[in-house]
Amino acid sequence: MTTASAAPASHRRILFASLVGTSVEFYDFYIYATAAALVFPTLFFPSQDPALQQLLSYASFSVAFFARPLGGLVFGHFGDRMGRKSTLVASLMLMGLSTVLIAFLPGYAVLGWVAPALLCLLRFGQGLGLGGEWGGASLLAVENAPPGWANRYGAFPPMGAPVGFIFANGFFLILGALLTDEQFREWGWRLPFLASALLVALGLWVRVTLTETPAFVEAQHAAPPPKVPLGELLRAHWLPTIAGTVGTVACFALFYISTVFVIGYGTKTLGYGRETFLAIELAAILFMAAGIVAAVVLADRTSAARVLVLGCIATLPVGMAMAALVTANALLGVFAWLALALFVMGFVYGPLGGWLPSLFPARVRYTGVSVTFNLGGIIGGGLTPFIAETLVKQGGLWLVGAYLAGAGALSLAGLALTRRR
Repeated sequence: MTTASAAPASHRRILFASLVGTSVEFYDFYIYATAAALVFPTLFFPSQDPALQQLLSYASFSVAFFARPLGGLVFGHFGDRMGRKSTLVASLMLMGLSTVLIAFLPGYAVLGWVAPALLCLLRFGQGLGLGGEWGGASLLAVENAPPGWANRYGAFPPMGAPVGFIFANGFFLILGALLTDEQFREWGWRLPFLASALLVALGLWVRVTLTETPAFVEAQHAAPPPKVPLGELLRAHWLPTIAGTVGTVACFALFYISTVFVIGYGTKTLGYGRETFLAIELAAILFMAAGIVAAVVLADRTSAARVLVLGCIATLPVGMAMAALVTANALLGVFAWLALALFVMGFVYGPLGGWLPSLFPARVRYTGVSVTFNLGGIIGGGLTPFIAETLVKQGGLWLVGAYLAGAGALSLAGLALTRRR
């Protein structure tokens, strides 16, 4: 047992490791999202129709969401059998390598159809790595949390989302200010992907010094690890698996509509400047961080499930207000909607770091958290920019808002299942 003086330093290192890893992972993920909205349509998907280019670019973005459940299964399997530490190191390396290689990828003009195929392959690698990252980072934090602090410790991996987003979009914003549009399209967009190598090195340096969590060590001593954690999960814990999957849908829909889709819609349809829109996104993401902090403090005082219910209910009016606020020549209204949507997202996202691990026993917890979080990502986020782009072409922005409200209602149904449990 650690001494009182040593424990705080140990916990600071653990929390920093869970934060820095997910920050790097989300940075890698979001630079792709930003590039998919601003650069990739013309670089990798040539077409006479700009709308088709945008749809194809968003389709490549969705590839990672279908890789994430596979990554969750693979890394969850080894995380429940061999431990959290080595699995987290491997997931970070895979994500980082895939991201850096995108920086060296020629466009369609050089490689033809091979270019978008390789882009999708590397995007698959990004998703595979992130699929094992979030669940392991959550367990690293929650399984080391003092009594009564599970949700606040569990907030550190979700906090990696705004931190990674700020670094990613901030980098693109700086490049936009320093480079011409032609320079940015030719080579400037590659610099954030190259910079990922430095961030990955930082994450690995922090994580290799960690030890296994007390909950994993205790589970290993109590009984042999399951030979196939997924089999035990589906056999003995199928209801919380369904509940956890559906319960995460709202956070993914909120985030990818309010960032990826809205960036493309705001710059290409509403006519806002790229740098201007990135700047208001950066300001609005601070409201997400504030929402996460408020949500997890409230969750430790009440319960994570109650806070998630509040967030899902609030998602409904956020969706309904979208068409009225996200309009041309009304930048303040756009910012107001983004700030509101991302603040509410803090309430449907922040408590997941403590809530999902609470649904499963330690022996299958890595698999359970990874599977539910990543399957929820497919439903709520994987095709969301693509679907939103299609809906707005068919009937206007109010349909996108209705889609978002429906995601909130779906997550409410998932939370209701945990009450039955």
